[in-house]
Amino acid sequence: MPAGRAPQARRRRIRARHNAVALLRHPFPRWKLRLGRNRFMEWLIEALGRVDPMLATASIWLGASVAAVAVFKRLGLGSVLGYLAAGAAIGPSGLGLIAYTGEELHVAEFGVVLLLFVIGLELQPSRLWRMRSEILGLGLAQVLVTGAILALELEGIGFAHAGAILVGLALALSSTAFGVQILRERREMQSPYGRRAFSILLFQDMAVVPLLALAAFLAPTGDAGFNVADVALGVLAIAGLLIAGKVALPWFFRVLALWKANEAFTAGALLIVVNSALVMQAAGLSMALGAFLAGVMLAETEFRHQVETDIEPFRSLLLGLFFMAVGLSVDWGLAAQNLGTVLGGATALFATKALIIYALMRRRGSGWRDSLRAAALLGQAGEFAFVLLTIASESWLIGQADSALLTATVGVSMALTPAAVIGADRWIARRDRETGHDGVEPVVPLGPGRVIVAGFGRAGQIVARMLRMRGYDLTLIDNSPRRIRMAANFGDKVFFGDGARLDVLTMAGAADAKAIFLCINDREGARKAVERLRERFPDQLILAMSYDRFSAIEMRSAGADVVVREVLESAIDLAKRGLAAMGDNGDLEALDEEFRRRDEELMRLQTELGHAEGAKVMREKYELSRSG
Repeated sequence: MPAGRAPQARRRRIRARHNAVALLRHPFPRWKLRLGRNRFMEWLIEALGRVDPMLATASIWLGASVAAVAVFKRLGLGSVLGYLAAGAAIGPSGLGLIAYTGEELHVAEFGVVLLLFVIGLELQPSRLWRMRSEILGLGLAQVLVTGAILALELEGIGFAHAGAILVGLALALSSTAFGVQILRERREMQSPYGRRAFSILLFQDMAVVPLLALAAFLAPTGDAGFNVADVALGVLAIAGLLIAGKVALPWFFRVLALWKANEAFTAGALLIVVNSALVMQAAGLSMALGAFLAGVMLAETEFRHQVETDIEPFRSLLLGLFFMAVGLSVDWGLAAQNLGTVLGGATALFATKALIIYALMRRRGSGWRDSLRAAALLGQAGEFAFVLLTIASESWLIGQADSALLTATVGVSMALTPAAVIGADRWIARRDRETGHDGVEPVVPLGPGRVIVAGFGRAGQIVARMLRMRGYDLTLIDNSPRRIRMAANFGDKVFFGDGARLDVLTMAGAADAKAIFLCINDREGARKAVERLRERFPDQLILAMSYDRFSAIEMRSAGADVVVREVLESAIDLAKRGLAAMGDNGDLEALDEEFRRRDEELMRLQTELGHAEGAKVMREKYELSRSG
């Protein structure tokens, strides 16, 4: 560097350090901060202007639902309240991120249509006939008595006669989501009170469609005249749907199953729901009625389980959207202003329903403990109350303000359920300690229990035959229509579906099964099934058939309790018969026992150390024993 430039560069460095120190010692001018903030806001507004409004709205809906549902599930309050809270938070009564136009509710009503389809799938005529005494004796009485008492109470506080009837019956329904989920978590679905509580919920599900028809009948906005042509059209539409469903639906899904068109299977299920809803709508009837009838027609087919599994994600998402739209539409400011009315109404509603259910259970012969547990479980109003309250409000059977207060009341009654169930258990336990009672109600023997056999190939058929001989109730799952039809001839509960899928196994009753036998001819699928079952149901007994030694090691590592190799038994039998045929008359049973012991030891080592290392340790051990 030239000599003249060195002092100049040095002066520049000194000046830069001086400016930096001065900047650190003195506060940054506020006008520059304001200018920077304004420029950032201008940039942000410009960037947001380039965003698709539909995607932005979808992001708000999904983000709110994920956050609220996760928090409410963590608190044990259920997803329904989470969706309601999410809708309230983003709506006009909350942060105002979404403006309510009414279209949201109409779009989301398809979730209700899918819910009715799934309810229809669960209402197998043969199952209903077996449970007819409990369903009619308890379920019908509970809905009618509770609905009548609540309607009288509502009419007494100023509701119109028609509105009081519909709202009273709507509030008489309990939450299937809360009730079934709590019973499954506590493993009490097969307990005496669990079976009776489920019977009540089952009748309530059946009552939904008549209540939808009642809402249309009571609505003052409907046509006053009796139109014979409309009635005839409705009857023809229902009859046509029932006939087409009975004849065409099994054939339709059988073709899709034979073609192995899994994606088309899901699309086909949605197509059936949409077309059934459209037929009913064209006939002037409820779309939900069409979906319900389609579900009932599929309930007795072997495809019921797979269809329900495929529909479930769409049903859950759209039903959640419906509950968010309800939360969006409610005037929560009005509910907050009348907080005492909401809390008092929810408490009175829960107490009234609980007392009626307790009395009906006692009248049907249940002990006081089971009656109290059922009353605490079913005292809340259910998710379909939101549907019927929305319809009542849109039909002018009740006012908007009343609808807002009742919606908030239903939500609070749901929130009371976990506390009521826990409180009932603690009170029963305290009474039992005071009286020295063991707290056990008389239990009706249930038999050996239900076992799931996933895969009805050669191995699965033999396993099923032996279990059947011992009196076990079987649930058989297979993705072959031919094998499913063959299995149905033995009177077992059969489902078409992929036995390696966790959602299929869960809907088949994996949570309550005595054991699960995996006889799947898919090495990777079987391993994943074992992993997912063990993660979801840590205490479940899992027995698996493996293709070879490698898959057996994998399934043991994944958590299977028992693993049997497909060719092991036949190969051992062949070797013993061959030795005998060659004149080797040694102790073949001792040989069999020794071979099995060594093979089991090798399997254990290979599971713990890896295939190659385990074999090496085993080989060294027996080489040492021979040399010794």
